[in-house]
Amino acid sequence: MNILVAEDNAKMRETIKSVLSGLPATFYQCSNGREAVREYVRIQPDWVLMDIRMPELDGLHATEVIKTFDPGARVIIVTNYDDPEFRLEAVQLGIKGYVLKENMAELRKIIRSEEFK
Repeated sequence: MNILVAEDNAKMRETIKSVLSGLPATFYQCSNGREAVREYVRIQPDWVLMDIRMPELDGLHATEVIKTFDPGARVIIVTNYDDPEFRLEAVQLGIKGYVLKENMAELRKIIRSEEFK
């Protein structure tokens, strides 16, 4: 399984990888939304773990571009923002989950539940 982690904070990228350690996954990393789109097209990962607030292109817009390229893309928003407007926009884009960084154990649950459908 290939997982693309789109997060502007390098420490948080490592934390996300640590939370998901043990999954049979190869991790790819990028630090902004433009890189996320470019890497998605190049790698076509099984999962994208997308922050919202990033330089150059925010995570919601990057998700929109990715979903236009590949409507079946599996994106989980991973953010500090528990904002109803962000959640609604993300859901309308067809994300698989919206996980707050304070509760990243949810990532593993979402990925495992989707992988075994």
